[in-house]
Order: sequence, then C-alpha cells, then structure tokens
Amino acid sequence: MLESHLIIYFILGVIQFLIGIFANSIIVAVNGIGVIKQRKTAPLNLLLSCLAVSRIFLQLFIFFTHLAVLSLIEFLTLSEGFGISLFINESELWFATWLGVFYCTKIANISHPLFLWLKMRISKLVPWLILGSLLCASTSCVFHSKYMWPIPQNLSVGFTSKNTRTQMKENLAFQYFFFVLGFPMPLFIFLVAILLLVFSLGRHTWQMRNMAAGTRDPRVSAHIHAMLSILSFLILFFFHYIMEILVSSQTLRLRSFNFLFCMSVLGTYPSVHSTILILGNPKLKQNAKKFLLHIKCCQ
Repeated sequence: MLESHLIIYFILGVIQFLIGIFANSIIVAVNGIGVIKQRKTAPLNLLLSCLAVSRIFLQLFIFFTHLAVLSLIEFLTLSEGFGISLFINESELWFATWLGVFYCTKIANISHPLFLWLKMRISKLVPWLILGSLLCASTSCVFHSKYMWPIPQNLSVGFTSKNTRTQMKENLAFQYFFFVLGFPMPLFIFLVAILLLVFSLGRHTWQMRNMAAGTRDPRVSAHIHAMLSILSFLILFFFHYIMEILVSSQTLRLRSFNFLFCMSVLGTYPSVHSTILILGNPKLKQNAKKFLLHIKCCQ
C-alpha cells in the first residue's frame, strides 16, 4: 500500500504527464497539418516540432521513472533505455536553446555586426543547428554512458545501498567534470540569448513608454508580456538543469522528500514550458484552438 505522500507524488506525476503529452502533441499535430497543406515548413515550426517530439519522449521517460520510484515497474526495465533517455534529454536542451536564440535574433534589436549576421541567416541555419544538436547529443551520450555512468543491474541499489553509493562518490569528480563541459554549454548559450533579448525588449519598452500615452499602449503591453514569458522560460530551464545535476549525482535516497521533489520539478519543465509556448505564440494558439474544435466536432 502506497503512503499518502507517494500517492500525492504519483497524482502530480500523472497530471504533469497528461499536460505535457497533450501540449506537445498539439504542437506536433498543428505543425504536421501545416506541412501537409503547404508542402513545406517554416524554420520556427520545424524547431518547435523537434522540441515537442523530444519532450514527448522525455515526458514518457520521466513518467516511467515515477512508476519505478513507486515500485510499479522494475528499475532494470528502466535502466535498459537509460542511454536513449540521455540522448533525448540533451537533444531537448539543445532544441530549447536554439529556440531561445531564434526568438532573440528575430525580436531583439542589437547593432553588433555578429548579431546582425546571425539575424539574417538564422532561418537557414535552423536545419544545421538541429543536426548539430543530434550529433552533439549522440557523442555526449556515448561518452557519458561508457566512461562516467555505468548502470548497475538494479538501479535502485545505487540509491539505497551505502556500499554502492560510496563507490559512486569516487566517480563524482568525473560526473561533475562532464556537467561542466557538457550540459552547461546549452545553458550558457540560452542565458546569453535570453539576457540579450530581455535587454533589448526592456530598452524598447522604455522608449515606447516614454513616447506613448502610458502603459496602456497595446504595443507596450505586448512587449511586457513577451518579457515575462521569456523570463518564465529562463526560470524553468534553470531549475530543470539544477534538478538534473542533483538526480544524476545519485546522492539522494530513493523515495526521500528531496528525491521526489527533484523528480517533480523535472516533470514540470517539459509540460509547463510547452504550454507557455502555445499560449505565447498567437499563430500556434489560434491553430491549436482550431485543432481542438475540429476534434470536438469529429466526436
């Protein structure tokens, strides 16, 4: 019989799973219908689709991890697909990073020559950025799985056995070295892009506020809304990264409050972030409403 806090944890996991699958499936479906009708796809839609697909698989893995934590499935079953989960996770981080860079180049007004060059060519670079992300994730996954994180036959032992945890602590230096060189790279690029965008939007909003009649100007409100959405992306991205470090260090005991909290935060990012993407993109939001109405009419 599951304890009350584990039942709450499971309910939260199910809610996150359903929201994440629903939101990301809408993004894929709407963009997929657009490709079928127009026989082509815009670079932003391609990037959003890749991000949504990676998050669907990431959400599935997180949900199966919830089931393993609650002993509803065996950790051995989960560990067999661990290398794939590493690939999906880092791919998703890179896709989210390039999405932030894309928004930055399209919205921000910065006169630096390098930024202007990137602004003119970002649409053509999107397919290459996606391919580069997949290559980087594949290389990182192989390196990490082979040299730094050997999966035991029963992963639960790694969280509960003191002997195994002592042996793993000897490899923590290598794991942290990997995180310093691996996962922070997309985080750093994302931070630079977001800070540039916030700076540009803040300066533009201040200029418009001085020229317009107060903050009731719709353009000012739109820019403030964009800044709040981008800051929410940054907060979710940062906490997701911190939780990944804590969980991957394998220093937390299974079913402890800290471990359950980290897993809950990990499940929040891919679901909430995708929901914000839909709500903050007028075209995607409109198409999503049409898609939902179409489903309702077909029932």
